[in-house]
Amino acid sequence: MLAAAALFVVTACSSSGGGAESGGPAGSPSASVSEGATPPDGEAQPSAPPAKGSAKVVSTLTEDLKSPWGMAALPEGDLLVSSRDEGTITRVDSENGEKTEVGEVPGVSPGGEGGLLGLAISPSFASDTYVYAYFTTDSDNRIARMLYDPKRPVGRQLGAPDTILRGIPKGNIHNGGRIAFGPDKMLYAGTGETGETGETGLSQDKESLGGKILRMTPEGEPAHGNPEADSVVYTYGHRNVQGLAWDSEKRLWASEFGQNTWDELNLIEPGKNYGWPEAEGKAGKAGFVDPVEEWRTSEASPSGIAFAKGSIWMAALRGERLWRIPLAGVKPSADPQAFLEGEHGRLRTVVATGDGALWLLTSNTDGRGTPESGDDKILRVDVT
Repeated sequence: MLAAAALFVVTACSSSGGGAESGGPAGSPSASVSEGATPPDGEAQPSAPPAKGSAKVVSTLTEDLKSPWGMAALPEGDLLVSSRDEGTITRVDSENGEKTEVGEVPGVSPGGEGGLLGLAISPSFASDTYVYAYFTTDSDNRIARMLYDPKRPVGRQLGAPDTILRGIPKGNIHNGGRIAFGPDKMLYAGTGETGETGETGLSQDKESLGGKILRMTPEGEPAHGNPEADSVVYTYGHRNVQGLAWDSEKRLWASEFGQNTWDELNLIEPGKNYGWPEAEGKAGKAGFVDPVEEWRTSEASPSGIAFAKGSIWMAALRGERLWRIPLAGVKPSADPQAFLEGEHGRLRTVVATGDGALWLLTSNTDGRGTPESGDDKILRVDVT
C-alpha cells in the first residue's frame, strides 16, 4: 500500500493573499474528461444555466467552529467538519446543527497552513464506515482512513488511522489538502508546492507529490488509467490546489491559488501540465494548460468548490465572496458572478446539499480572518 508512495521524494494552503493561501467505466479519466471534452457528432450538448444566477443565505446551521477546514457529507446528510488547528473531527446534524465531537486524529501537527485539512467519505461507507483525512504531521502531509462508529462514546468514535499515502511535501504554507472521491470511486487529492522556490520547484518534478493532483485507489495505490501506471500523480504544474469537484458530465474541475496576479479554475485532464511556476493564469505558453477562468488574487484566493445548478461555486478566502461560474460543457457560458461579498468574511469550503442548495463554511478563526460573534459558521445557501 505504501510502496507506490516510496517512489517519490517528498514534503506539501489558506490566504492573506494569493501568495500564501491567499479507459474504463463512466467516471474513469477517459470517460469523465477526455471524452466529455469533445462529444461525438450528434450528441446533445448540455444546456447552459442562466447567465445570471442568485445566492442567498437562508439559515445558519451551526456556529462556534474553531479553525474549520474540511467538510464532507455523510450518506444521511449530516456533516463531518475538521478543525485544522485542534486536529479534531466534529459531526454536525444537518437538521438542527447540533455538534458532536467524533474524535481527534492522532499525529496531526498543526502549524501555519498545515494541520487537519480535507475530509472524504468512503463511497462504500455503508459497508466499510471509512472516513478519510488529509493532514500534516511532523515530517510530511499524508492521507489516512479511519473506521467511524457513532455508537461509541463521544470523542472516541474514530478507529486508529490507517495511512494509505505518506510523503506528500509539507511546508508552513501551500499544503494543498482537499480530498474527494470521484464518480469512478477513486480518491483524488490536491497538493501544494510548499512555497518551494527555485528554477522549477516541486510542481514540475513528476517524482514529487507536491504541486499535483493525485489519483489513487481507496487503498492508496496508483489507480488504473493514471498517466503512469506506477504513480499516483494525475496532473502536475500546480501551485496549491484546494478545490475539487465534478460536473454533471463527470468532468473534474479544480481551483488553484496563484501567486500575486492570477488565481485559477482549471478543467483537469490526466497527464497535463498546468504550468506553475512558469505560467500563472492565461499565459498562452506552449506545453501548458491555461485555466478556464482567472481572478485577481484580491478577489478570490480560492479554496473549496462545488457543482450545483449547472455552475461551479467557488469559496474565496481573501476575496470574501462566493463565485458562480456557469458552465456550458467545458467552457463558461457567461461571466463569473460574485455573491455575499464581505458579508461573512473568509469562505473556506462549499459542499452541495443534494437538493440543489449549498453548505458554506466560513474561515475567520484561521489566524488570517477577523472573527465576529458566532464564527466560524456553516451557512445554508439557496442558489440558482
